[in-house]
Amino acid sequence: MSSSPANSVIVLDFETTGLSPNMGDRAIEIGAVKLVNGEVIDTFQALMNPGFRVSSFIEGYTGITNNMLRTAASCDDVMAEFCDFIEGSNLVAHNASFDKRFLDAELERLNLGYSGQFACSMLIARRLIQDAPSHKLGELVRFKHIDNDGVFHRALADAQMTAKLWLLMLEELEQQHIANPNFGFMQTISKTSKQAMGGLFQKIRGNQTGR
Repeated sequence: MSSSPANSVIVLDFETTGLSPNMGDRAIEIGAVKLVNGEVIDTFQALMNPGFRVSSFIEGYTGITNNMLRTAASCDDVMAEFCDFIEGSNLVAHNASFDKRFLDAELERLNLGYSGQFACSMLIARRLIQDAPSHKLGELVRFKHIDNDGVFHRALADAQMTAKLWLLMLEELEQQHIANPNFGFMQTISKTSKQAMGGLFQKIRGNQTGR
């Protein structure tokens, strides 16, 4: 799926009870934006009950309270539905290793999987927006003056901001005369050193012009 267009992806974000599913942490919210040809065509958002109380720190950090989660659907029900939503799409997240860990852990509980590949918008931003003071999502949104409603650390809001950042980076690549990159090229950017970016751009321009 690496040859599919980079502007047709699902951008996702989890809110969780902690940092590691290996330590028993669970997802408590999923938000996602489906992009097709650079346009938002669908979204997904759901709270999910992890089966235990979340800490006061997580309540304060996310704004998601135990009272909100008490009436939410179970992780299993939400993630089974979300698995259908993402089927056949490549996936993007900001700090993707974090979100991938939770997606894999939640779906593994259900013996479910997905066919898409992941790309990390944070790693790509480090290569393409090197002058940003920080590559946290909120800092990049401010630095690039990306339109937002000021809500962070809620899953759908963060997914929407990440989707806007993703499309902005694709636009900036087009300004560098790299038009319609595929998903695999974006993955390559995330694995390329900052110093080697110029050579990568030259190579892809040469391929596009047939030289």
